[in-house]
Amino acid sequence: MIVASIEQWIEKVKPQVVQWRRYLHQYPELSFHEKETAQFVYEKLQSFGNLELSRPTPTSVMARLIGEEPGRVLAIRADMDALPIQEENSFDFISKNPGVMHACGHDGHTAMLLGAAQVLSQMKEKIRGEVRLIFQHAEELPPGGAEELVRAGVMEGVDAVIGAHLWSPLAIGKVGIVYGPMMAAPDVFKMTICGKGGHAAMPHQTVDSIAIGAQVVTNLQHIVSRYNDPLEPLVLSVTRFVGGSSHNVLPGSVEIEGTVRTLDPGLREEIPGQIERVVKGITEAHGAAYELEYVHGYRSVVNDDEVTRLMEESVQELFGQGAVAHLKPAMVGEDFSAYQQKAPGNFFFIGAGNPEKDSSYPHHHPRFTVDEDALETGVRLFIHTALKMCSCRRVY
Repeated sequence: MIVASIEQWIEKVKPQVVQWRRYLHQYPELSFHEKETAQFVYEKLQSFGNLELSRPTPTSVMARLIGEEPGRVLAIRADMDALPIQEENSFDFISKNPGVMHACGHDGHTAMLLGAAQVLSQMKEKIRGEVRLIFQHAEELPPGGAEELVRAGVMEGVDAVIGAHLWSPLAIGKVGIVYGPMMAAPDVFKMTICGKGGHAAMPHQTVDSIAIGAQVVTNLQHIVSRYNDPLEPLVLSVTRFVGGSSHNVLPGSVEIEGTVRTLDPGLREEIPGQIERVVKGITEAHGAAYELEYVHGYRSVVNDDEVTRLMEESVQELFGQGAVAHLKPAMVGEDFSAYQQKAPGNFFFIGAGNPEKDSSYPHHHPRFTVDEDALETGVRLFIHTALKMCSCRRVY
């Protein structure tokens, strides 16, 4: 029976998925530099057979499993890049690349999709339509790899797209489902407050850029607390304030940088003007000047209701109703949104947090890791959903 053969294949691939994840964890590569990672993925896919492979960009890979009959096309995406972080874990497969670390789970995402690819590649005769597997570069660094892959045509003819993120804030065994807006649009602002430097003992002869910059930081928070509807999600965080070189010198300028996170596209377009209104008013009031740069990042991830319902069904069918965790949106950003501009999609969280296995550190932390039992969850969901959408009948 087909169910038995799938189970046999999953049992066979489970230890390989863990092994692949650990290998990738040891050799992380930064965004737009995933040369060895992409080659590793390509060679593994090539060994499976029944897959049409291509390299849409120098550091990405796409595999197409085309069935015997026409039908729907499902795209499944996994990201592959790492972060500029020095790892502080102590297990025996820590990063061998100094200052670079898989601190967000992308090694696991790649390994899970490889595992699903190996199983699905043995089921070509059961596929109606196509399962398209996208191994993406550069999720962590705008403008991001997803936009580049979309321009390269990886979404042409796709009917639906799904992606997953291993998620340490969510307990192992749970799958996080969100209908509608799920992740924020992460924008960046950079500004320079230009005053007049001088001796710290004679502030009246200066235009104090530090004091003015401090007022800017404080008043920017009024955009969230007093301009914005309190029921509309908005984050404005100042994350960098640089100025000065000595205790007795008032600097001529300071640099301020931060991020804005929104779910609503209309609100997103209003915020740059609100920031400039605050900065302009404060600097003019104190005889200073300013330079402001506002950079739009990824779009908000918005899950399609129908595809999300299908994913929730898959979770229930595989793991039971208790595995479903209906979550609120998260104000982090993800370039998966680029694919959703071309086809309805769903992005979901796979619980990977487990204090007993020391896997509850936040993402982007130097001690981040995942409970590797979560990898099987991802493999099963990718396979089940692919068969659910692209099979001649429900077989699993």
